[in-house]
Amino acid sequence: MEDFTRKFRVAEEKETDKKLILSQVYEALSTKGYNPVNQIVGYLLSEDPTYITNYNNARGLMRKIDRDELMQDLVRSYLSK
Repeated sequence: MEDFTRKFRVAEEKETDKKLILSQVYEALSTKGYNPVNQIVGYLLSEDPTYITNYNNARGLMRKIDRDELMQDLVRSYLSK
């Protein structure tokens, strides 16, 4: 039996999922004629899902992302550049 340690990579996959979801929500909002940045910020500040369109299940996708984690990620990203 080999003695090795497996790596657990949930965090990386989770980040990819968040980026993919945000991209899909952004695209859905743009397609429907909304300003996607304003709508996403409105959702993040209020947690009111009506800021996000139902088009292409964008609202359901957005609700899969933990709001607080996303805001922390955004602040970290902004400050790291």
